[in-house]
Amino acid sequence: MAKVLFVNPVVRAESVPKHVPYGIALLAAIAIKNGHQVQVFDHNAWRMGDEVLKDVMQADKWDVIAAGGITTAYGSLKTIYKAAKTHAPQAVTIAGGGFLTSMPHDIMKFNPAIDVGVVGEAFLTFPELLAAIDSGIKDFSGIDGVVCRDASGETTLTAKRQLLMDLDSLPYPAWELFPLEEVYFPNSSTLLSEESMGAKRRLDMNASYGCNLICRFCFHLGIAGDMSYVEGESGKTNVLFDAPKHHPRSIRYHSPRYIVDMAHYMVDRFNVDFIAFLDENLMTMNTYTRGRWLNEICDLWIAEGLQPPERRGEKHVEGSTNAGVFWGGTSHASLANPEILKKMAKAGCSYLDYGWESFSPQILKTIGKGATPENNVQSYHWTMDAGIRPIPNQMIGFPTEDFDSLRDSMKMWKKLGIVCKPFFATPYPGCEWFHTYKDKILEQYDGDLEGFILDVGDATEVTATICENFDPVELYGLRELMIRGDFKRIDEYEKKWRDVNGDPKAGVEAGHKRLGIRVRS
Repeated sequence: MAKVLFVNPVVRAESVPKHVPYGIALLAAIAIKNGHQVQVFDHNAWRMGDEVLKDVMQADKWDVIAAGGITTAYGSLKTIYKAAKTHAPQAVTIAGGGFLTSMPHDIMKFNPAIDVGVVGEAFLTFPELLAAIDSGIKDFSGIDGVVCRDASGETTLTAKRQLLMDLDSLPYPAWELFPLEEVYFPNSSTLLSEESMGAKRRLDMNASYGCNLICRFCFHLGIAGDMSYVEGESGKTNVLFDAPKHHPRSIRYHSPRYIVDMAHYMVDRFNVDFIAFLDENLMTMNTYTRGRWLNEICDLWIAEGLQPPERRGEKHVEGSTNAGVFWGGTSHASLANPEILKKMAKAGCSYLDYGWESFSPQILKTIGKGATPENNVQSYHWTMDAGIRPIPNQMIGFPTEDFDSLRDSMKMWKKLGIVCKPFFATPYPGCEWFHTYKDKILEQYDGDLEGFILDVGDATEVTATICENFDPVELYGLRELMIRGDFKRIDEYEKKWRDVNGDPKAGVEAGHKRLGIRVRS
């Protein structure tokens, strides 16, 4: 059977590694289940420098070296593939994840060291690739869901891979292959709630895949059923996500029984004290099942002894074998309701991450998410009243951002008594904004698409700006004034800005036109 090496790329190098790469851990478990010999080098966890990659690639005679991730890990991934082809030329290099799925032909062109890429979900495609490689097959054009090269070096997309609908058929992730005791458990604490801050042995779980919301800044990684294959200008088949007026969705989720059984496994084998749900939107699944899904999870969580004693009115005893498990996850303002929030809190939910984006009605209308400022405020109060910490995720630098929209958010922060450091609106490859503003993005990088991909980060810094009114320098300054609650200086700057640029409504209207949004007067 094939000897497979997974390499987890470095991501968010400015922070300590906090999350075991869930996708790699799942694919490793699938490969092991199919009889392959699997090893992992967690480059992100060890942070030993790229020079160690030579030793890793030469540590065994690997048949396959696989690495993947999101676009923000692109720089590290590029280095990994080059090292693999240089120091282990006998190995087939496989790429996967959102960075490749968003633009498969471009990524293959930029990285000649990649032999084959998995486009979209890898649960079915990856084991087929391993079986083919194990059989000595070098032509992957007969395998669905890949991008590969022909004899001339040209890249081709094979037929679209269908998604795995029975998620409960998946094995549990192979967490044991990662440095839990050395790296991940010591970095368990997260600044999201009192309970998550006190976590000492946290692991993550993905209970569902997909989301029913249509956010123009979001890319679903090819796992939400919104990936279409279209013929491009060059005649090549390429991928397209969320084509205008066409938003297909495949909503998939593990059964409550599977989720609670996995939680028991995490406690019994790894003694976890906190589980973070990585789901894109827990409330989507609950709404999709008409409230059954989260209710059943909470009922089982409580009935089977996973509820923390503090949530059943008892005192936590250090070292107790029945300490329970706190957890946290994601929500959406327009889908939450007081009843389920109270039940989640009782079961041990300590925080919910909300994508509020903005408190400006003008901005929210352009996002496509269907929320209003009133929804955001209501969800804040309901979540706080339930005993769960609502975590606000907000952004600035939207295409139609203006001074009034910035002040709308500031006023609401003051009213709610919260402080928020907004992310910068970023046109990640694969999202609608990227396709809409691609010409403007390339202008800012002198036509160098790979330069943009290498530069794009976790939205805490400005990369390509898609705001019609403000440039990067202004966005940095305005964000600082927002955090400080400095209405006075923002008002003063607006007067100077208008003297040079005119009425910011012109930028708002330009954004609406570019986005194809008709707004009633």
